[in-house]
Amino acid sequence: MREIDFSEIEGIRVGHAQDLAAATGCTVVISESGATAGVDVRGGAPGTRETDLLNPVNLVQQIHAVLLTGGSAFGLDAAAGVMQYLEERKIGFDVQVTCVPIVCGAALFDLPFGDYRVRPDKQMGYQACLDADAAPSRQGNVGAGAGATVGKILGMGRAMKGGLGCYALQVEDLKVGALVAVNCLGDVLNPETGEKLAGPLNEDMQTLADTEAIMIEAYADRKNLFSGNTTIGVVAVNAAFTKSQMTKIASMAHNGYARSMRPAHSMYDGDTIFAMSTGVVEADLSVVGALAARVMERAVVAAIRNAEPLCGLKCCADIKKSAV
Repeated sequence: MREIDFSEIEGIRVGHAQDLAAATGCTVVISESGATAGVDVRGGAPGTRETDLLNPVNLVQQIHAVLLTGGSAFGLDAAAGVMQYLEERKIGFDVQVTCVPIVCGAALFDLPFGDYRVRPDKQMGYQACLDADAAPSRQGNVGAGAGATVGKILGMGRAMKGGLGCYALQVEDLKVGALVAVNCLGDVLNPETGEKLAGPLNEDMQTLADTEAIMIEAYADRKNLFSGNTTIGVVAVNAAFTKSQMTKIASMAHNGYARSMRPAHSMYDGDTIFAMSTGVVEADLSVVGALAARVMERAVVAAIRNAEPLCGLKCCADIKKSAV
């Protein structure tokens, strides 16, 4: 087993567009030949697009792109740009008069950060597609990670910068990768070491508080904690699976969220994972699901480690410097 770049999974291309001044952006994962896909939405405040058609009982068997976007529900407008890009290239579900691109998507809540009046739109979605290529994956303050923040239990003034991360593994012919925009309510940990990488800052603005401890202490407080934080991601595999099997892989990949974010899947998050199958390699479902969880947890860690300061928020590297 060896580490590879997410872009090495055949059949997919990844593109980003962002406005760092406004702290928002979008990321698109394109499969021009079509990908068998599934989805699992676990958070209590999701913002999604075209997830119903991924139900195995429904007609369409393949999708052509997944959009991960900032801007909350407004940002789902960026999917129109992705559809335009694909239709221009005659990529989509053939309905005789044209091809209808199947673009699934999920949005994260970044409105309190940067300029809430600027959201990913059709133009930004189209630009993300133009950006898509086979180059090594970019991480941190790019695409949907531009406006991502973490550790918001004490308000945005004590939050930290999140970001976009990816990680992939290859076992002989099998490739499994994850790409994720980390915008969680709580803390992010490295599950391999137990080290806390990010979360709400204490009053000294140099050390980290504990989100779950804060929530438990205020268990009777039912206030809306920036409803719709949301971590959204994609798992891609080059193995051959059905829609129902890809849904199971998406479900198993959520274990990666649970291992690296505390809490995960709260009523204040819209945690969502799409799973895309682009290949013909034969593989055991349970093995691929286990690998999906592993690459997802490492992609979450990569998102935090590659984040950079933005709009006054500190990042993981800043906290490490303070501890020296």
